[in-house]
Amino acid sequence: MYPKTIIIRHRRENLKKCSLSSLETRSDMLFCTYPNPQLPPLSSYIVLKVGAPPLSKDDQNYGILLLDATWRLAQKMEKETALPIEERSLPSHFRTAYPRRQTECPDPEKGLASIEALFLSYHILGRPTNGLLDNYYWKEQFLALNQL
Repeated sequence: MYPKTIIIRHRRENLKKCSLSSLETRSDMLFCTYPNPQLPPLSSYIVLKVGAPPLSKDDQNYGILLLDATWRLAQKMEKETALPIEERSLPSHFRTAYPRRQTECPDPEKGLASIEALFLSYHILGRPTNGLLDNYYWKEQFLALNQL
């Protein structure tokens, strides 16, 4: 099977708005809190990062590591964490359904919610996406917008 998906969530992330909260009880997910997350060995992981080479089927044996925070805090986490692992991005044609109000997002239509990024990663890698979007309020809009 696949390595657990690791979510590093900033301690200041608003859990009432967090799109990943409903996944915390899944056995295939590991949630860690930033700063000082307790992480397993990361040699078989990739981290999702804007501007990195695109994620593809060739990456299907890697585990996924996702930073979960506002855009501003995620950028700070990236700099301070400096994970020594492969980086991948999601294709730029995907659009978010999340109604973003943050001004620090470089492109609000392309700035995916964490759950959207996770779903697309699983989709691209050919992994089962069952249950990922079940509690996502904008699920139908997201799937229709991206023709999934």
